Amino acid sequence: MYNPMELMICCAARLLENGSTVAVGTGAPCAAAMLAQRTKAPELVTFYEAGGVAPLLPTMPISVGDSRTFYRAVMATSMADVMETCQRGMMDYTFLGGAQIDPFGNLNSTMIGKDYKKPKVRLPGSGGANDLASFCWRILVLTNHDRRRFVEKVDFLTTPGYLTGPGAREAAGLPPGTGPYRVITDLAIMGYHETTKRMEVLNLHPGITLEQVQANTGFVIAAREPLLTTAPPSEAELRILRDEVDPLRYIIGRG
Repeated sequence: MYNPMELMICCAARLLENGSTVAVGTGAPCAAAMLAQRTKAPELVTFYEAGGVAPLLPTMPISVGDSRTFYRAVMATSMADVMETCQRGMMDYTFLGGAQIDPFGNLNSTMIGKDYKKPKVRLPGSGGANDLASFCWRILVLTNHDRRRFVEKVDFLTTPGYLTGPGAREAAGLPPGTGPYRVITDLAIMGYHETTKRMEVLNLHPGITLEQVQANTGFVIAAREPLLTTAPPSEAELRILRDEVDPLRYIIGRG
């Protein structure tokens, strides 16, 4: 058996090709990158915001500045160099998250409410998310799936997805061909329609229906045909995830 967090991490790891580059944060994205390196992508090049490039993580770090993110790294550099790598078009993927996401993949990690000066909830803000979303080729999001997160319009646009739809990123001066790619939740895997740039369901996780996904989404969401079913984690993936990547259950214990 496996829990939803383990399934999400396995799904994310499967998306990372060998030899690709990815900007990684802590938590589930870090677990996904570690799992990918130990299975299908041994030459995955990971970047950490504080400056670690291509480390071989011995154990799960607790922050992007943790000394383990520099362990046996190709470079121990700076945030400026990591962001410059993105600006030069050399970052294939970035993992991002937020309190809200809308149909076009825009993210809010700043505030909940309508009044910026007096929000219902004040959130941490962008950090480097805006820069990463603006210049990396493909944005990956891992999040739980509920109507409070998947909203018709974010309360505050912290991080750009496809903004208002087709052509909007390019009109804002962002590099053509960049933008949201996949959203992985405890219910499904979503992508974006090639023409409308709206989110759509690609895969349903085992035992989940499209009706459940719609009920937990605060906007109308279509499904791509043929609608696929996610392959469950293999015994090998679960063994590596549990025994090597996160043996103390810091991340997978949340499932």
